[in-house]
Amino acid sequence: MELIRLGEKIVSKRKIDQAVGKILSLRRKGLSQTEVAQRLSIDRTLVCRLENLGEVRKGRRLAVVGFPILNKKELQEALLQEGVDFIFVMSEVERWEFIKQKSGVELFNSIMELIAKAHSFDKVLIIGSSQRIKIFEAVLDKEVVGFEIGESPIQEDKHVEIEKIIQLVRAIKG
Repeated sequence: MELIRLGEKIVSKRKIDQAVGKILSLRRKGLSQTEVAQRLSIDRTLVCRLENLGEVRKGRRLAVVGFPILNKKELQEALLQEGVDFIFVMSEVERWEFIKQKSGVELFNSIMELIAKAHSFDKVLIIGSSQRIKIFEAVLDKEVVGFEIGESPIQEDKHVEIEKIIQLVRAIKG
């Protein structure tokens, strides 16, 4: 056990590590800062300050969904470099393969899973037709940022200006 003398006090580093571990474990399970503080009989501001001390990421969690994209690989690489949390972009051929390889129920479930996943992010950037952007705005109860690449229905891959998307991503993330 590592004991540390702090003036008149002797502090157990192991005891502190265990307490921090318990706080983080409860927060990871979904308890609020207030609930954790009450459960452990500590001040809520301690929980908040510990989280701020350990935070390695500032900014909003961002998902990018787009189709049909001609320069998909280039876009994916740029978005990864910008730290985008979730990227789901497809070409027109991939979009049709996604649809054709599933039964009706499987397709419905896949779409619902994607909506649920998109819903877990702070903001969602949609790259597509005005119609697709409006659909995402209606389905998600959060801010959706649209980047229109053509009028509906888009039936061929569209080239996306990477630099414009990166500027938009940086503006969204703050």
